[in-house]
Amino acid sequence: MTKDLTKGSPMKLILGFGVPLLFGLLFQQFYNMVDTIIVGRMLGVDALAAVGSTGSVNFMILGFCIGLCNGFAIPIAQKFGAKDDHGLRKFVAGCAWVSVIFAVVITVAVGFLCRNILIWMRTPQNIMEDAYSYIFIIFMGIPATILYNMVSGIIRSLGDSIMPLVFLVISSLANIVLDVVFILQFGVAGAALATVIAQGASGIISLVYLVKKYDILRMNKEERRFDADCIKALCGMGVPMGLQYSITAIGSVILQSAVNTLGSDAVAAVTAASKICMFLCCPFDAMGSTMATYGGQNIGAGLLNRIHEGIKACSKLGVIYSLICLAVVLLFGKDLSLLFVSADETAIIGRIHYFMVANVVFYIPLAFVNIVRFMIQGLGYPNFAILAGVCEMAARGIMGFVFVPLFGFAAAGFASPAAWICADCFLIPAYFHVMKKLKKQLEANENAMNPANIECREEHTERKWHWRRNKKLLH
Repeated sequence: MTKDLTKGSPMKLILGFGVPLLFGLLFQQFYNMVDTIIVGRMLGVDALAAVGSTGSVNFMILGFCIGLCNGFAIPIAQKFGAKDDHGLRKFVAGCAWVSVIFAVVITVAVGFLCRNILIWMRTPQNIMEDAYSYIFIIFMGIPATILYNMVSGIIRSLGDSIMPLVFLVISSLANIVLDVVFILQFGVAGAALATVIAQGASGIISLVYLVKKYDILRMNKEERRFDADCIKALCGMGVPMGLQYSITAIGSVILQSAVNTLGSDAVAAVTAASKICMFLCCPFDAMGSTMATYGGQNIGAGLLNRIHEGIKACSKLGVIYSLICLAVVLLFGKDLSLLFVSADETAIIGRIHYFMVANVVFYIPLAFVNIVRFMIQGLGYPNFAILAGVCEMAARGIMGFVFVPLFGFAAAGFASPAAWICADCFLIPAYFHVMKKLKKQLEANENAMNPANIECREEHTERKWHWRRNKKLLH
C-alpha cells in the first residue's frame, strides 16, 4: 500500500501519514519506558540509575543506526515521487547491501569498546556492572535495530506509515511480557534482552511483509546486484544523517558524564524525567519523519510550493502540541514521576518534576528543530543536519563542562533547551537558503526544457556545424 504525498491538502496528508507514525513511536517509547518502570519498581533506584547512565551512549550509537536507515530511505522516497520504479528498486537493493555491512562493523566495534566507554563516562562504581550488562546486550542487538529501521524506513518512503505501527504494537506487547519474565530471572540484563528480542521480531515480521506485499519492489537480477554508485548515493545521504544523531549525542554523553558526578540519585532522576520527556517528544519525532518523506516525494516531483505549505501546516501542529504538553506537565508532572519511584522518594520526585518542566517550556523550539531539520534532509541536503547537530553538541557540551559543575542539577535541566535554541538559530536560515537554491535549480531545468530554448539551441548547433563545414571547405 503506497501513498503519494505530492497531491492533496498538505495538512490532511501530514496528519494521515503522521498519526500512524506517531502511534508507532509512542509504542516504541512505551516499551522502552516499561523497561525503566519495571527496573525501577522491581530492582530499585541503583538499578534504575544503571539503565539511565547508559542512555546517552545508547542514543549516540543506536541514534547513528536509526539516522543511517532514515537517510537511506530518502533517495527511495525521491525515486518514488519521481515515478522512477527502476531506480527505486536499485536503491532498495543497495539499502539492503549497505545495511548488512554497517550492522556487522558497528556491532563488532562497540562490543569491544563497551566497558571502556562507561569508564570514560565516569559511571559510578556501584552501578557499573549492571550498566555494562545492560548496554552490552543492547549493542549486540544492533543488527535487529538496523533491520527494523531499514525496512520500516523503506515502507514509509512508499507512503505507508500504518504497517510499521502494526509491527511495533506486536513488538511492544511481546516486550512487556518478556520484561516481566526476564527481569525476574536476569535482573537489569533481562530488560535489555527483552528489548532486543522484541526489536528483532518486529524487524523480521516487517521484512516478510515488505517482500510479499510490494509488487513495485519485484527486482530482476540486474537491480539486485551490488551497485557502487547506488551505494555511494545511499551513504552520501545516510551517513550524514547518522552522524547528525551521533554528533548531537556526543553533547548528551558529555552532559551525562557531568550528571554522573552528582551521584546515583541525580542519575536516577534524569533517567526517569528523560523517559517521560522522550514519550512526550514522540509527536515531534513523527513530524520530523513525516517531513522527510513529504519533502523527498515533493522535491522528486519538483513541487516547491507544496514544500512551503507542508512546513507551515506541520509547524502549526508543533506549536499547538507544545502548549498542550506544557499544561500536562505543570498539572500532572509529579504524578508521572511516581511511575518510576515510590512516593517516599520525595527528593528524587522533586528533581524529576523540575527537569521535565525545564525541558517542556522549550518544546516550541524543539518542534522547529525536528520539522525543519528533517525537511532539509528530505530535500537532499543532509550536511546541514550535521552542522545543526554540531550546534546542539556544542551547547550541551558547554552546559556539561561549565554549568553543571558550577550549578549542579539545576543546570542539567536547561542543557537540552539550550541545544534546541542553538540548532534553530542555524536551521531556520539554512532552510530558506536551501529553498532559494532549489528554486534556482528548478527554474534552470525548466528553461532548459522550454521548447523555444531547445529550438534556439538546435538552431545554434546547426549554424555552428555549417560554419565549421564551410571553414573546412575553404581550407
